[in-house]
Amino acid sequence: MATRRDVLLLIGAAGLPFLAGHAAAAEPTIELLAMGHWPVQSALKPVREVLAKYDGRVKVVDLDIESPDGERRAKAVGLKGHIPIVILIAGSKSFKRADGKTIEFVNFPASAGNPMGLNGTWSVADFEVALRAALGEKAD
Repeated sequence: MATRRDVLLLIGAAGLPFLAGHAAAAEPTIELLAMGHWPVQSALKPVREVLAKYDGRVKVVDLDIESPDGERRAKAVGLKGHIPIVILIAGSKSFKRADGKTIEFVNFPASAGNPMGLNGTWSVADFEVALRAALGEKAD
């Protein structure tokens, strides 16, 4: 005959796979290290619109990259110098796309509407794909 302790241990052991799945789907942190002025904030507007769609599912940390804390954080991920934007998804500025190309969320996104034609090598669509991957979702 099973004791009460045995039954409780069995129930607890049965629940472990569910707890492990929940831990794997933890809320990712998105760090926006950016200069606090135009045109940088204007270029980040589409990124913030994407983040708004995932409100409550991601933690967003804004940090002025020109502040001492911002400079330290940029340096911690291997960057220095005049960098207007760095986006970190779960601590990483890099993402490997399905086509095998690795992109970095550094400097301005590529966008037809960027102020003064400032375009980088990543797109807001790339950012959303990386964000969805961090959430454990598949891209459309």
